[in-house]
Amino acid sequence: MVSPNDAADPFDAIIDAPFDKALSQRYLVYALSTITARSLPDLRDGLKPVHRRLLWAMRQLRLDPGQAFKKSARVVGDVIGKYHPHGDASVYDAMVRLAQDFSLRYPLVEGQGNFGNIDGDNAAAYRYTEARLTRTAIQLMSGLDEGTVDFLPTYNGEESEPEIFPGLFPNLLANGATGIAVGMATSIPSHNVAEIVDATLLLIDNPQADHAQLMTLFSGPDFPTGGLVVDSPEAISLAYETGKGAFRVRGRFSTGRDAEGNWEATGIEKLGSGQWQLVISEIPYMLPKGKLIEQIAQAIVDRKLPILDDMRDESDEDIRIVLVPKSRNVDPELLKESLYRLTDLESRFSLNLNVLDSHRTPGVLGLKLLLSEWIYSQIDILLRRTRHRLEKIASRLELVEGYIVAYLNLDRIIEIIRTEDEPKPVMMAEFDLTDRQAEAILNMRLRSLRRLEEMELRQERDDLLKEQDELNKLLDSPARQRTRLKRDLHALRKDYAEDTALGRRRTTIALAAPTVAFSMDAMIEKEPVTVILSARGWIRAARGHVALGPDSKGGDFKFKEGDGPAFAFHAQTTDKLLIAADNGRFYTLGADKLPGARGFGEPIRTMVDIDADAQIVAALIHKPNGQLLLASNAGRGFAVETGEILAETRKGKGVMSTKPGVRLAIVREIPAEHDHVAVVGDNRKLVVFSLEELPVMAKGQGVTLQRYRDGGLSDAVTLRLEEGLSWTMGGESGRTRTEKDLVMWKVARGAAGRLPPNGFPRDNKF
Repeated sequence: MVSPNDAADPFDAIIDAPFDKALSQRYLVYALSTITARSLPDLRDGLKPVHRRLLWAMRQLRLDPGQAFKKSARVVGDVIGKYHPHGDASVYDAMVRLAQDFSLRYPLVEGQGNFGNIDGDNAAAYRYTEARLTRTAIQLMSGLDEGTVDFLPTYNGEESEPEIFPGLFPNLLANGATGIAVGMATSIPSHNVAEIVDATLLLIDNPQADHAQLMTLFSGPDFPTGGLVVDSPEAISLAYETGKGAFRVRGRFSTGRDAEGNWEATGIEKLGSGQWQLVISEIPYMLPKGKLIEQIAQAIVDRKLPILDDMRDESDEDIRIVLVPKSRNVDPELLKESLYRLTDLESRFSLNLNVLDSHRTPGVLGLKLLLSEWIYSQIDILLRRTRHRLEKIASRLELVEGYIVAYLNLDRIIEIIRTEDEPKPVMMAEFDLTDRQAEAILNMRLRSLRRLEEMELRQERDDLLKEQDELNKLLDSPARQRTRLKRDLHALRKDYAEDTALGRRRTTIALAAPTVAFSMDAMIEKEPVTVILSARGWIRAARGHVALGPDSKGGDFKFKEGDGPAFAFHAQTTDKLLIAADNGRFYTLGADKLPGARGFGEPIRTMVDIDADAQIVAALIHKPNGQLLLASNAGRGFAVETGEILAETRKGKGVMSTKPGVRLAIVREIPAEHDHVAVVGDNRKLVVFSLEELPVMAKGQGVTLQRYRDGGLSDAVTLRLEEGLSWTMGGESGRTRTEKDLVMWKVARGAAGRLPPNGFPRDNKF
């Protein structure tokens, strides 16, 4: 008995090492395990370990297509107990995906019960569902008993499992794979087996074939849920050449009739009296139907799709989502384009051909290299199967030769057995038999003696020798190996030909039609509104063009106590509003997004991020292809294109650069017919100069418009010189005075100016 004093000190096992080094080593082990044993598929059979173990366990349970179903719980229990010591939920989820015909192009498991649906609903618990293998899975596992692959011990050493599946079914490209490892990921769409086989046959016949030749036979993805891939052939080809890229996948609108009554895939169903509706029959891969319906419904609620009146889900086994337009005058193509933009009816599927090769090394492979590596692996499996068969033939030939000897000397064999205590050595010595031959003869049953006919034995020996000779030739001839592989591929292709239900291409590869001009303005019903912005920044929009007061600042609208009108103008709901702050930033608001005029409106600062210390100096309607005159209180300014100041975010867009003491003071539209600029300062000096001297800039401080000794700029405006300068006279008369002779004030930009004409307003405002 070991005394406590003699026990090993646990601290003796502690290794003194830098923490970062120890941590990095352990994380590297974890990362490699994730990459090679969890997340990336093997190039040879296209499976991850969990899927391979699931199918292997089902094969061990004899769940062939012709056998009865067994509970999924039984399968999951065997998998996690014998081969895959992970959570039962994750294993069952993997099994469910193998059974879903909307997840896998060629399902490997046939499910009975609730295995989920395309709406996004989960499968029933594994105690309620049953499963068995599909014919495709049997093809993928074909050859497991023929010495084609190595078997590895399981995690506890009690069982063994195949390293890969040797079947000829090209599962990697046929069913695809997705996974995220440490520092790398894979994303492979499903493809059509007939096209994969055709491209492989081309590469077998001509290993020097280039990528362009392969792409004449290999169209691109073929998703379980159909749909359309709308990228150009060049973009698709480049993605497969490099092994990385992305595809634009759209849902499909069902077949309908055109104006002449011909069937076409427009998705338009005529209802009579000019009415129509759109029908979605296929959706992008991995998009739950329920999510798409929620997105469309939300877009209707948010008034992002005002041209869409209603949506109905009339799906059963087949998808049928009905879209009812607002009126029969809605452009169907505009409605489709808006759905592509606002929902996941158009989505992107990434291509990342990152797989493990035969040496378990991860790498991103192009299509040609991937198919070439798969061909090499299948040739290797063919050779291993051949060698295994040759061993079986040699073993059988040995026994057949012994049976022939026994048949020819049957009476003597029986005599030896009856008379000798140890007949085996006597037989071996007398007839020159091997130990296996003598043992086989001794183990024969009496009833077998009637079948020992010389002709049958000699015929079996001749057949075996002939097969042996053919197999030896196969081993020695690469040409024969390629021919054999081609013959097997042709046989496989018949099961997945274009005219079969399983082999028919589901996804259409077609370049998208020219995009319909799309803007949110087209989604908004055009209605007149009156926009009112108060001095404290409360904004609202009254329906219709309400009469405004003579000062155009709000008419009879009510304001909060201490607040008052600042800006008011007529607009349309389709207009964009430009809000300018004195810090030089411009903000954009949609007129359709403004609150109604029943109350006082809402603070504009809840809609855009205007600085707390900034003041609004202008609010106007954005007019495409127009220009604005911007001027600061320091007398600097410039013209800006209206297209340059539209802001796409709440933070607005900086246009005029300001600094302490300098602020944006004037924002005026420049009519196309105006040719001069008039500027008046706080010192009551007026200058008029040509509009050509005012630079057009996207942003900046601008140039000097007028020079001041004291004070700064009071107002600025553009005008047509021959029409002169007009201003409103004071008093109740409301008369307007015009000064046409402006020669005295027309100078070069940047002059000091002189006093304005008699009668010019005392507030120095035009």
